[in-house]
Amino acid sequence: MFAELGHFSLVLALLMSMLLSVYPMWGAYKNQVQYMALAKPLAIGMFLFTAISFGALVNAFYTDDFSVAYVANHSNSLLPWYYKITAVWGGHEGSFLLWILIFSIWTVGVAVLSRGIPQAMVARVLSILGMVAIGFYLYLLLASNPFESLLPFYPVDGRDLNPLLQDFGMIIHPPMLYMGYVGFAVAFAFAISALLSGQLDSTWARWSRPWTLAAWCFLTLGLSLGSWWAYYELGWGGWWFWDPVENAALMPWLVGTALVHSLAVTEKRKIFKSWTVLLAISAFSLSLLGTFLVRSGVLVSVHSFASDPTRGLFILAILGVVVGGSLVLYAIRAPQLKSIGRYEWFSREVMLIGNNLLLTAATIVVLMGTLLPLVHKEIGLGSISIGAPFFNQMFTYLIVPFVLLLAMGPLSRWKKQSAKAIQKQMLIGFVISVCAALLIQASYNQMTYMATLGSILSVWILVSTLQEIMQRVAKENNKTSSSTTWQRLRRLTPSHWGMVLGHLGFAVTLIGITLVSNYDQEKDVRMRTGDVVEISGYVFQFNGVRELTGPNYYGHVGIVDVYTDTTLTEKITHLEAEKRFYPVQRSSMTEAGIDSGISRDLFMALGEQLNDGAWAVRIYVKPFVNWIWAGSIIMALGGLLSISDKRYRMAKVAKVKQRLSGEQTATATSSDVLATKAQGQA
Repeated sequence: MFAELGHFSLVLALLMSMLLSVYPMWGAYKNQVQYMALAKPLAIGMFLFTAISFGALVNAFYTDDFSVAYVANHSNSLLPWYYKITAVWGGHEGSFLLWILIFSIWTVGVAVLSRGIPQAMVARVLSILGMVAIGFYLYLLLASNPFESLLPFYPVDGRDLNPLLQDFGMIIHPPMLYMGYVGFAVAFAFAISALLSGQLDSTWARWSRPWTLAAWCFLTLGLSLGSWWAYYELGWGGWWFWDPVENAALMPWLVGTALVHSLAVTEKRKIFKSWTVLLAISAFSLSLLGTFLVRSGVLVSVHSFASDPTRGLFILAILGVVVGGSLVLYAIRAPQLKSIGRYEWFSREVMLIGNNLLLTAATIVVLMGTLLPLVHKEIGLGSISIGAPFFNQMFTYLIVPFVLLLAMGPLSRWKKQSAKAIQKQMLIGFVISVCAALLIQASYNQMTYMATLGSILSVWILVSTLQEIMQRVAKENNKTSSSTTWQRLRRLTPSHWGMVLGHLGFAVTLIGITLVSNYDQEKDVRMRTGDVVEISGYVFQFNGVRELTGPNYYGHVGIVDVYTDTTLTEKITHLEAEKRFYPVQRSSMTEAGIDSGISRDLFMALGEQLNDGAWAVRIYVKPFVNWIWAGSIIMALGGLLSISDKRYRMAKVAKVKQRLSGEQTATATSSDVLATKAQGQA
């Protein structure tokens, strides 16, 4: 009953998306308010029916309804209830239903929270989102239906969820990652709406920026959670493997980072309009490309979904229509995207566009490294492998100029900047960074080129960020000399503090990557009860194993105590690592034992039992590995702080009532005119 309800709700959601794609766009084109007014209720209806469908699938998993094929393939009656819920997105069909649910959430968010934006613009944006949604709903209903029935014959029990996915990371990582992926659809819709209407001033950038920041924050957290999950779950001790599916998620993040900065320039200086629009198209296009790679079956990855080629072709068709159509429109409208502002070759604008180009180059490197092996094989040239050394080397070449521009940008002025004016600050920052890097190397009693370079770059970002704050405070002091330093700091806008946190977070992540990549220690040993092994100043004593029984698995737990001395008197921590066997899936999984700290992680993974009764044990000491994810959290907080800036609080913005006499009126509209009208009507 619930399965049929879920399927029928998907059909109704498809109908809502079709109506949403037609009526509001027609109303905006003909300036008919009654049609534009349909956008909000249709968006809400699309969301509600999608939510009902998703709820029906959740109910099928929770109640062990194995008459539904998807439930039978990805669940089991012995599975804990919380994993039954997360198993909803543990396979292909359910994960895509989660995708379209999140897409509908973003759509209804735009409908509800865009009260300060002209009705015609909102109508176009929602209509474009409706057009994209049509493809997704058709894909679910025609090629990937999660409600396909096995009646009248169905299994007594299910095949169980992939043991790799029976983890806390499965609960939070996919929804967070999808929120970022799908969120770039809103930036895409705003860009296409601006191209359609001819309203190519900086106004659309201000409307689009908070939505883009929100998507970027979610994707940042999603990538960080995925890295953290792989680190502690797979038992390899690594935090990033340049896996093709990981790369598929990294590419829209790189372009999204460039888009966030480009939107800021377009909003403030009314320049880089065509570049900003192209980035908005590219960010969502890369999100769709990642969806195709993960679900088409062309990639072999621990993260990818096993799929038949038909599904991949369907997604490829959606990708072709979205990307092809948007690029054709861009080519037609691009000549109208003329910048108003002027700037010299040495200015903040140039620093920002330089970093944009470097981020784009990094995206191309990842794209080529991911797709080239596939293309090489498909055209009959054999199999090739592009691994971590290629990506690491290429990113090393790009990170040096990127950090240099990142340090110089905030210290530079808009329009024009004298190189001599920031020469002293840059020199001071470089000297401090070199000294700090040498101190870091001395603390590890060794010096490597990569560790030194990474340390210098990380500290340089920190120093330049602090210099920029001091520069701002000094500027405020010149305006109001009577105010205290704290008062001057409080006058800095949330958007400015968001930039500060974003740069600091990147520096923290970079120092974490540098230190763990160059100074981690690893040992693979065979150990009996009572054996000890010393690594990086820590002594690990193996205290044997005990049996383990779970709800749908059994196995062994390896027990290790860690000490600071060989006399085993000063105990630091107690580690337990599990080796699980899942009988339904007939597969084994490793659950690492980890003691986390600010400056290091002690990591232990239990392997197989050997012939002589000993156990294979893998031990790591990971310095500053948690800084990688802490930096990502700081970056995301910076994005959220920027969104909180008062100019993005649309609930209190007066509605702009426009009488559009054709599209030419919209073309003549500028951000200053809109602001003047809003104030007058308020």
